[in-house]
Amino acid sequence: MTIKKLSDIPVSVLDLATILQGDSSAGPAFRRSLAFAQYAEKSGYMRYWFAEHHNMESVASAATAVLVGFVAGGTSTIRVGSGGVMLPNHSPLVIAEQFGTLASLYPGRIDLGLGRAPGTDPVTSHALRRSLQGDINGFPADVMELLGYLGPPQKDAKVKAIPGQDTNVPVWLLGSSTYSAQLAAMLGLPFAFASHFAPAQLHEALAVYRRQFKPSQYLEKPYAMACVNVIAADTTEEANRLATSFYQLALGLFRNDRRPLPPPVESMDGIWTEREEQGVRQMLSYAFLGDIETIRKSLQSFVDQTGIDEIMVASHLFDEHKKMRSLELTASLFK
Repeated sequence: MTIKKLSDIPVSVLDLATILQGDSSAGPAFRRSLAFAQYAEKSGYMRYWFAEHHNMESVASAATAVLVGFVAGGTSTIRVGSGGVMLPNHSPLVIAEQFGTLASLYPGRIDLGLGRAPGTDPVTSHALRRSLQGDINGFPADVMELLGYLGPPQKDAKVKAIPGQDTNVPVWLLGSSTYSAQLAAMLGLPFAFASHFAPAQLHEALAVYRRQFKPSQYLEKPYAMACVNVIAADTTEEANRLATSFYQLALGLFRNDRRPLPPPVESMDGIWTEREEQGVRQMLSYAFLGDIETIRKSLQSFVDQTGIDEIMVASHLFDEHKKMRSLELTASLFK
């Protein structure tokens, strides 16, 4: 495995269009996301992706394709996409039409990342799908169907994605286990691992993907990305304080007490129990906090250990200017 420097690989951004405590609606979250994407574009980030989640008080990116279009329309060069669309919630034809439309409007700038999880709880999954008969076991067939809709026109096809066909939107498979790694390898697709919230199988999934990869019309060799949490600040002390917003958000997931992202606090003492702290920190094993030198060392170590081809950063920060500063500092490591 060739050892890469941070300056050798691209860096990208994952956004959830975060709703903050005090927001009156989702509108401010969308406006902040556009501002962050514009700033990321100026700072040299390669992609700006949105994740599909539902029934979560802090996440406004449920209608992922709509938000991708909004941000692509407000930027000019950065790639915009989904990280990801949860395909079991949708008809492959509908997704092909949506992303075919986006690719027609913004040629060469749209990515389609696909996940097989529902992105929500079972009750909301039922509300999304109306029927749970089409479960995740049909994911490989759905991916193949979607790839067919986005590929070259087929004369005998009775159903065509218009728009969609021949747009050849780049399709990524996303996952937090070896399942999607195996499927991405079999189909010769790029693979992104969700180590920002599910770190346990990162190394195993990457090994499986690289070992089993078959060259395809999409890729000649494996291409893997990992998403990690990054909070960079001018001092490590400030980064640790800013991270308390994220800790409180993750704690709410543990307690099933989900709320908009809260402001930071001086200390988490008295807010979480020792057991809860252990659970949150385990979930956030790949959270890199600190000043620029601390981030440089920790991210380089991560690249050394994984040989990753691209890093995607998620940054849950309450203050808009602090988030932009974090994006700025992080981008400087990759130039």
